[in-house]
Amino acid sequence: MPAVRETTAADELFRLPLSEFTEARNALAAKLKKDGDPEESDRIKTLSKPPVSAWVANQLYWKHRNAFERLLAAGDEFRKAQAAQLAGKSADLRGSLDARREALGELTKLATEVLREAGHPASPEMMRRIMTTLEALATYGDHPGGPPLGRLTADVDPPGFEALAALVPAGTHHRSGAAREQAAPRVIPFNQPKPERAARKSADDREQSRRAEEERRERQNEARKALREAERALTEARRDAERARAEMKDAAARAKTAEKEKAALEARFEKLSAAAEAARQAARQVASRAEEAAQAVDDAERAVAAAREHLKALE
Repeated sequence: MPAVRETTAADELFRLPLSEFTEARNALAAKLKKDGDPEESDRIKTLSKPPVSAWVANQLYWKHRNAFERLLAAGDEFRKAQAAQLAGKSADLRGSLDARREALGELTKLATEVLREAGHPASPEMMRRIMTTLEALATYGDHPGGPPLGRLTADVDPPGFEALAALVPAGTHHRSGAAREQAAPRVIPFNQPKPERAARKSADDREQSRRAEEERRERQNEARKALREAERALTEARRDAERARAEMKDAAARAKTAEKEKAALEARFEKLSAAAEAARQAARQVASRAEEAAQAVDDAERAVAAAREHLKALE
């Protein structure tokens, strides 16, 4: 597993949304130069903005570390199993392949979520590029010459034969070398082999050839199974991507309908608010007139009472 390291300012660039990378990189380079570190500033300037596929792999490393480390652990176990086979020992190659397949399937689903949340389509070509990069990272692991985890600026291709040989644990090369030394021929006087010894040697050769052919077929079967599993994972990823696209279209349609309903409600609210205000003003006017009428009634009643008193006095 890769050693835990402190997160640097450069690492933070690769955790940002892809649209913010260039501006943040230039700002960081300018700050480093102002702080008196021109060499680091120049190095930061050379960092390329990653493509979407590499950016997704970076996000999986930073935001889904447990799932990412399960992939690296499965890749490490697969390399150890291969090394054991090269050393002539038994190894659970199938189990390590299954573990790596499961880890890749988990990360594929997470990659679809990362793409959807960032507004990028999970097209088959995009998922293929992400899967290829993840498989390559699982193969390299934390090898010193491997790609920088979480800081990819490009897609990663699987290592070639020479690079793959360099990833085999050193102990394997040592054991293989010792085996070659033990198997090195010795110079001995030539003796014509006896017929029975020659026959036995021929039978041994045939047995070795048979075993080698069986091992080759077993490796072919394992490779075919790995291919089938990878194709199945790709099919699932495509299915998930299609489902995500359908959900996105449905959500967009619902959002559009909601916006229309909101606009209609807002317009109706404005009309009702205007009508309510007009009603309040009318009510205030009616209340004012009613108050004035009541006052006029009071004044008239007092006038009538006064007139009656005056008339009575005259009589």
